[in-house]
Amino acid sequence: MQIDESSDIITVNGENIGYKEHIFIMLNKPAGVICATRDKLTPTVIGLIPQELRRRELFPAGRLDKDTRGFVLITDDGSFAHEILSPRRHVEKEYEVWLESPLSSGTVERFAQGITIDGGEECLPAKLIPIEERFARIIICEGKYHQIKRMFEAVGNKVTGLRRIRIGGLYLDDSLPEGQCRELSDEETALIRSKEIK
Repeated sequence: MQIDESSDIITVNGENIGYKEHIFIMLNKPAGVICATRDKLTPTVIGLIPQELRRRELFPAGRLDKDTRGFVLITDDGSFAHEILSPRRHVEKEYEVWLESPLSSGTVERFAQGITIDGGEECLPAKLIPIEERFARIIICEGKYHQIKRMFEAVGNKVTGLRRIRIGGLYLDDSLPEGQCRELSDEETALIRSKEIK
């Protein structure tokens, strides 16, 4: 039946069913899981969503590689996903990156200028923040295929571990174990669009 979600209250056996037009879920993706809605051979991020948060149209807004861990946004709102994924919107994604070799001098500057990866693809400027000699944070605002791995390969290094910790202004919840998820509040969802970091 048709309902007015702004004013109607739906109950089943006396229990209030909170209806929302769209849902936004923060998932802490473990390695070995793919960002797909279904796959016959490999576990998917949708398979990690508990029944109480399931909807038919859920999908991952953006992808992480199978071996990459961290923040994946799961939603059923296609226009929101398009907005945060478009490179023109410059929504930042921040990652922790572990490297095979120490960071070489000049790498920070090369990333800041915009690096050319294999195949001649130009990447937008990225912010590289060294933490230790083989560990850094990197901030990008696009999502080319295996982009961060290919960027480091272009400067003669190799990524051994990668974890996304932020989308827009919202960091991954430190208390959320790998493989677990939770629904985002309206305020948290708005932070994904913003430059303000929480």
